[in-house]
Amino acid sequence: MTTTDDLAALLLRRRQRVHVPGGAGRTAVTDAAVVVLEAELADRGHLLTAPLRRALTALSVDDLAATGRRLLADVDALLGSDRHHEPLFHRFPDETPYRHAHERFLSVVAQRLAAQPHQPCMNCASTKAPVRALMPCAHLVCGDCHGKHQDWGCCEDCCVWYACPICENRYETDGPTDPWLDTGAGLGGDGGEILRALTLGAPDDVAAELATLLARRTPLNPRDHDDLVLLLGAADPADAVRWLPDGIPLRESKALALAPLLDLPATRPLVARYADTATDVLRILVVRSGGDPDLLELPRLRGLSRPVRRTLLALLDGLDLLRLAEDMARHPRAWKRAGEILHPFERAHRHPRAALAFAVLRETRLGEDALSEVLLAEAARHDGVRLAGDRLRVVTWQARVEEALGRWDTDGATRLLAERPGELLRRLDPLLARSGSVTLPEAVGEALAGALPRTAPGPLLGAYGRMKVRAVPGHRRVFFPRGRVTKAYAVEDGRPPLPARVAGRAGELIEAEAVRRLAAREGERYDVAVLDASLADLPVPFAERASAASLVAVPRGSSLPMPADSETVRLFLHWTQPKGLRVDLDLSVALYDGQWRFIGLCDYTQLEYAGGAAVHSGDLTSAPAPHGATEYLDLDLPRLAHTGVRFVVPTVLSYNDVAFDELPDAFAGFMAVEGKARAVYDPRTVRQRFDLAGDATVRVPMIVDLRTRRAWWADVTLSTSGGNHDVWRYRRQLAHLGSDLLDTFTPGGRATLWDLACWTAAARTDGDVYVRGRGHVLWGYRRARDEPRADFALRIRDGWEPDALCAEPEFAGRRALLALLHGELAGAEGAASGTAYRLYPGPVDAAPLRRITAGDLAGWLEPD
Repeated sequence: MTTTDDLAALLLRRRQRVHVPGGAGRTAVTDAAVVVLEAELADRGHLLTAPLRRALTALSVDDLAATGRRLLADVDALLGSDRHHEPLFHRFPDETPYRHAHERFLSVVAQRLAAQPHQPCMNCASTKAPVRALMPCAHLVCGDCHGKHQDWGCCEDCCVWYACPICENRYETDGPTDPWLDTGAGLGGDGGEILRALTLGAPDDVAAELATLLARRTPLNPRDHDDLVLLLGAADPADAVRWLPDGIPLRESKALALAPLLDLPATRPLVARYADTATDVLRILVVRSGGDPDLLELPRLRGLSRPVRRTLLALLDGLDLLRLAEDMARHPRAWKRAGEILHPFERAHRHPRAALAFAVLRETRLGEDALSEVLLAEAARHDGVRLAGDRLRVVTWQARVEEALGRWDTDGATRLLAERPGELLRRLDPLLARSGSVTLPEAVGEALAGALPRTAPGPLLGAYGRMKVRAVPGHRRVFFPRGRVTKAYAVEDGRPPLPARVAGRAGELIEAEAVRRLAAREGERYDVAVLDASLADLPVPFAERASAASLVAVPRGSSLPMPADSETVRLFLHWTQPKGLRVDLDLSVALYDGQWRFIGLCDYTQLEYAGGAAVHSGDLTSAPAPHGATEYLDLDLPRLAHTGVRFVVPTVLSYNDVAFDELPDAFAGFMAVEGKARAVYDPRTVRQRFDLAGDATVRVPMIVDLRTRRAWWADVTLSTSGGNHDVWRYRRQLAHLGSDLLDTFTPGGRATLWDLACWTAAARTDGDVYVRGRGHVLWGYRRARDEPRADFALRIRDGWEPDALCAEPEFAGRRALLALLHGELAGAEGAASGTAYRLYPGPVDAAPLRRITAGDLAGWLEPD
């Protein structure tokens, strides 16, 4: 059952929105209590924007207490700090140490401003100019906002006074001449953290988030999947006509939305409107029975009433027979179990096509009964159905393609593959390899030209990534099989490379199609675009369904910079064991040289490496509730590099072989702390936090390359057996895994978010396109009147012939497209409208721009 608190936590995490109940009006008590809440939130790296603060001060004491406790708990849960720290003010807000809270708020604001002056203004969210803190309230406002005054209208002298626009307290001066708190701001520091702005929620936030997730065109990661389930639980199935969108592109999302509607007579017709394949029907049956739509594990299917059976059999009967038989053949065991509740042979004359498909699946023997007559009569209406002895067989399209490729009949295979555009893109590599041509074969080129406009984003981007590296020999192939957890299997790539002209031409055709459909499809046009060249290090997300739920949704295979030399990387691990079961998790690192030779480790058996270059906090062998257990492991990256270490492989292992999915609570991650800071869990320094889940006992989150000072996000698990798991036992397996993953990730054999950003900017921007280089240098591009948009995209992507070295772009009143690694861009809050993607949060989150995900960027490539 979805609760209001569940929805509040979801909106805070996804939109930084806080919903506040209606209030009666502010009082002195609530004013003081909100200061306490501000202090607590600032200590966690968050601040209140003006509308949200005013809504909180209008609450009664009891409502403010409840709202404040819930908000602090949600922020703590988001960063993982709720497991470690009790609230500073235990009886908030009934007995509030106001002065101590105010001094603490001043201290936090002063520290943050001294380190990083470009905090967002709490009133207008601007970061264009440095903000300062007003005296005495310490609220952060920019120069444009601090001089505003309140005019009560009764006389010119006594009723005009200058006040903070956030809390409306008067300045400690007679006018707006020098109202600032001395914090040392503006000293030029740039190493601090931007405070995250929390905004006031709107009534339609839940409906908007549900619509956004149902419209997603790329697979949902575990967190998005769970959020969609939560939002659907809050939606009224009887009112589905109102909240269901016109189409649900993602099959698994479709099953989650439609399963509750199947048993309601009023909404049952909607199932037939949205479900258009046999696998859609199977997913709906599995979700209705409490299973997951990924079909990896089958629950016991619940029985169906006769009206429901008739609806589903009629839906199946309306599908093409060969497609129906192929879909059933992909999941034979599941469909045989579905047949037990659908009863397809009961009154088979009403749905003969569905009955025939089940007969082929079950290999039903034919006789002289009425059912056999119905099946034979239906089989005679379809090409591809053969009678083999006393059983019916279907010659599938897939079998004919495999037969043609096996004979090296590329012309025949091309004609078949042209019928299904997605399959043509998936099999483009073997098709080109068997052609033996040094240029793109004419037949394949014509088939591509006809198929590309009808291809979904997944096959399009997958083929583009493969063509980028297929002319380069010598790489191992790494596969990530579909499953609840991600495992990687590597093999030697014995395929000869494709000719460079063949692979290059195929990639050009795909890229030109991507730009064409982005320009042709209805969507927002932009006056200005700013792209971050660092997005070239982020591949388009893949295998997201098995990825770990994390604080920052980093695509697998991404390369990200590690913290500066002055900071220590602190790995952390927290877990709580179930009642009656001891669980011993271990946080460890394996250390390798440049040739992937094992040279050392740091774990519970060796608490220090190289005199403190790596230090373990000590081994905890159980984690009873309610507090659980926490382990830390500090890495001094420069010192490690000086000892000959190049590759660091952090690993979380379950020593006594208890799978992660048996634990009620388990997560890990890393922080960046200054020097040898005391071992406390500071949520402000958390850079990444990810859940430990799935039927696995060893997880490898990332691989750190000390030579390049970059971390490659891996998020994979190891196959294990037995117990007593430790990093020494798996040192060789970890070396092979790390070498294979970097050999796959480094060449860039996947489309990247940089590719998507350049295509989108070239296709939809009618003004200037700015590229922010790795040194935050801005280069400007403008498309010539006769320049094809595909060529313009290529010029931006490859850095050819920029038009100018630019100052900060102007956003005021313009529609903007932002694609950034960090959500920090001065002036973006002045944009009239637009769209923003960013990996890490920042001030652009408060700008009037629609936030999108990497999956949304890829989803814009949906065919016409």
